[in-house]
Amino acid sequence: MAARPTHTRSAPVRRVLAADRPDALWDMERSLRRRGFEAIAGADEAGRGACAGPLVAAACILPAGKRGRVPGLADSKLLTAATRERVYEEIVQRAVSWSVVVLPVEDLDARGMHVTNIEALRRAVSLLDPGPDYVLTDGFPVPGLTRPGLAVWKGDRVAACVAAASVLAKVTRDRIMLDLHQRWPEYDFAGHKGYITDVHSAALERHGPCPEHRMRFVNVRAARDAHAARVTGSPGMVDDGAMRPESRALTSTEDR
Repeated sequence: MAARPTHTRSAPVRRVLAADRPDALWDMERSLRRRGFEAIAGADEAGRGACAGPLVAAACILPAGKRGRVPGLADSKLLTAATRERVYEEIVQRAVSWSVVVLPVEDLDARGMHVTNIEALRRAVSLLDPGPDYVLTDGFPVPGLTRPGLAVWKGDRVAACVAAASVLAKVTRDRIMLDLHQRWPEYDFAGHKGYITDVHSAALERHGPCPEHRMRFVNVRAARDAHAARVTGSPGMVDDGAMRPESRALTSTEDR
């Protein structure tokens, strides 16, 4: 009896191709163009997992052909800061259209991370002019778009337009965090960009949060209450001396 053919799921195959073939990052857009979608937008965000600073979303349509082959383009998290800056400049020069949306900490605290994230992506896509025929988003479906679209797992590693959006969002947010570092140097925002590190946690314990910290994060609220108790000499909402281990967890109350 002949052996049955084996089948491999498409997502792992795509990850292998993206890692092994230099032009694989453009495969998804080529496939969509063969189906009649010419202007393909990618959308991604930066700062979702940070406990300080804004959320930044970006959208981008790259041209077909050689002009859309941005040198050095990749998932922004895989690039050095210097390379991201260089790729950013290439993207803004080559893109058919691109947009960036910055949502402040106040929005994140008022509405929650997931709702704010989806709204930021939707707004970034809506600002594209000319607009897209099809939209690829990184990880999350975005309801309310006026064009067909697809949420792609790790889209910034398998679709060029999403990778371009990730670079636009990351570079924009990093620049903002450098500015915030000038206002609050004691937190070292220039180093960790608002994400949770040992240095950031120590600064929170020492100084308490600043207005750019997200109060929906457990560690930020705990630092606020502990700092207030030390300053006033009376217990805050969380007693620093009797803080439960779970209260010290450096995690957000939201699904990042």
